[in-house]
Amino acid sequence: MFTFDSMEIDLSQAEENYLKAIYSLFVVANKAVSTNKIAEKLNTKASSVTDMVKKLSEKELVNYVKYQGVSLTTEGKNLAVHVIRKHRLWEVFLVRHLGFKWDEVHEVAEQLEHVKSVKLTNGLDAFLDFPKYDPHGDPIPDKEGNFIKRNITILSSLKINEESKIVGVKDSSSAFLKYLDNADIKLGAEIKVIHKENFDNSMMLLIEGQKISISQQISSNLYVKQND
Repeated sequence: MFTFDSMEIDLSQAEENYLKAIYSLFVVANKAVSTNKIAEKLNTKASSVTDMVKKLSEKELVNYVKYQGVSLTTEGKNLAVHVIRKHRLWEVFLVRHLGFKWDEVHEVAEQLEHVKSVKLTNGLDAFLDFPKYDPHGDPIPDKEGNFIKRNITILSSLKINEESKIVGVKDSSSAFLKYLDNADIKLGAEIKVIHKENFDNSMMLLIEGQKISISQQISSNLYVKQND
């Protein structure tokens, strides 16, 4: 069985960031991703992406065919998931034990995710009592790289009178998270769709007994799990 304990991890921070970016783009697209998409994700030049992709290809961490896109090899995927695991564990630690808000943790976790010690990562996981989700509702992979599978959907897809629970955010930007805090919309909140406006697809919701109106932009960035 694969575990991160047995992995030889000798990559630069930039290489790890590229692997993580390619992984996140591939999960959404479910196909090889273009260098332009990677450049957009990392806010860099396409020429820089091409250079890095060639380097990662030489290390057998990505598959790259010009004009056909980039995908991760099995080892590349495992390394990307390992970085994601560290990032999300550190976010949990920062919120639970250092008093960070969920809109403050991302940039700090971006730095901490590059710590190389597998022993530290496993110890952090145990110290936190093996959390399943980070503060934004994203699943944390275990030491074998497995993610919890959930049957979730986007709030905007719900119909009138359907009930659900908010379990995550699609947009984890600081601006969006602050909006949710100001509107008192939290993960775990029980909601019911009262009305959907045909004109602009805005919604009237009942959230923990309180009525609130939200735009389609908001509802399309919230993950929910429908009640059985």
